[in-house]
Amino acid sequence: MKTIKTGDTTWENRHETFVENIKDLYELGNEDNLDALDGYNDTTTGLQALIADAIATQMPLRALGSGWSWTQIATVNGGVMMDTKPLNTVFDISAASVSAAYTGSPQYLLFAQSGNGIWELGEHLRARNLSLKTSGASNGQTIAGAIGTGAHGSAFDFGAVQDFVVGLHLIVGPNRHIWLERASAPVVSAAFIQNLQTELVQDDDLFNAVLVSFGSFGIVHGVMVETEDLFLLETYMDRMPYDDSLKSIMQTLDFSNANLPCGTERPYHFSVLLNPYDMANGAYVTTMYKRPYQPNYTPPVDNAAGIGPGDDAACFMGTLTEVVPALIPTLVNKVLGASLTLFNKQFGTLGEIFNNTTLRGKLLSAAVGMPIAYSTQVADLMLSINNTIGPFTGIFSFRFVKGTSATMGFTRFGQTCVMELDAPYSDTTYNYYTQVWQQLENAQIPFTFHWGKVNEVTPTRIANMYGPAATDWIAARNKLLDADTIKIFTNPILQQWGLDTVLP
Repeated sequence: MKTIKTGDTTWENRHETFVENIKDLYELGNEDNLDALDGYNDTTTGLQALIADAIATQMPLRALGSGWSWTQIATVNGGVMMDTKPLNTVFDISAASVSAAYTGSPQYLLFAQSGNGIWELGEHLRARNLSLKTSGASNGQTIAGAIGTGAHGSAFDFGAVQDFVVGLHLIVGPNRHIWLERASAPVVSAAFIQNLQTELVQDDDLFNAVLVSFGSFGIVHGVMVETEDLFLLETYMDRMPYDDSLKSIMQTLDFSNANLPCGTERPYHFSVLLNPYDMANGAYVTTMYKRPYQPNYTPPVDNAAGIGPGDDAACFMGTLTEVVPALIPTLVNKVLGASLTLFNKQFGTLGEIFNNTTLRGKLLSAAVGMPIAYSTQVADLMLSINNTIGPFTGIFSFRFVKGTSATMGFTRFGQTCVMELDAPYSDTTYNYYTQVWQQLENAQIPFTFHWGKVNEVTPTRIANMYGPAATDWIAARNKLLDADTIKIFTNPILQQWGLDTVLP
């Protein structure tokens, strides 16, 4: 494995919202003179050597993906960060590598090294007439980073990114690496295990715990994902009254009486954006419908501001700046007027619709998940408190996603509504977030924080949000890692969250 010690002593995330002091940044890579499998296995050995060295020197260690998170998940104060982005080998899976007990078809399986970007996997799959099942609104994350933080997508009849993962190659110490999959859903054959020179572990609870684990269970080296046939999305954005009809859909995801572009057809994606300074003209409602792929379509086009049909508010709210409160409504309306253009029947593949890797301006982004039954109560609360704790220099966005089986996935409710709050980078925004979380708690609304976005997670809040699941997650971490390895993969944010417990 190539290991370049850059000598960097600071690191800044992609959104430029914090700078971390580190001992060094290692850039990792597969050896060029080896074939794909031998190169992959050589990298496994190299990663184990880095873990052994970290234990010997008592040096914290952390894998880094694309640096997409607003939270300091990937950082190690005074430790070593490993840039895994160049680790992007992809393997197509043959029938010989698949267990006879696997219930799917091998042609839909893809094994990807952890540094692969979501957009890279999308391009590889398209060449095979296949597609990922979902992605976030942005696709600049690595596959390991996206699942590790629970990136949620908007496929409310499927789930979040981690929900298409069926197997993980996990390096859990200097002398041990495992292939982890659910006992209830076996995937790989003995030949596959032999090819990776690894150990098979089939355990539903361990697998669900590792899915969303913030890089604290060792190093995720490879990820097995289930894909599907390439498809198109037929997309629309309209303005609709924020009335009882729209509220009913938000609360139930029942489209049997919907007045949407494709009538009562159930969409693949449904989201609602509320501009508190222009409610008289209604909500912005985006719907996307799944269609069989056919080649003679016109790909989606960005509007004059460079915003495409799958882009969320984060891709343009960074262009806002802090102004005196009296000017906020005018500024928000101006930015939305320039950024959002209603569109009708645009077609594209998943990768073409959700293709944003461009950051426009410096912003903060926070998100909370809640049961969909609370979605309009929260929306109404946000509109109301904007007059008291606001004005908020931003908008309120609501997206919907099926609940996850990941132990610490923040989309943990059976049907989850995700409220996103994107706004300019400032102390005012941070203070606004703090007051919103308190308002939600005062109203006794159950909610969870997006792990990769701005949040105020505390041990007390984790206990309230996850209950016994948090204890199960800690137990799983202690089961897979020994005390020495737990120590080097514990960072300040895990300690802040109270998830660093070492069990006797």
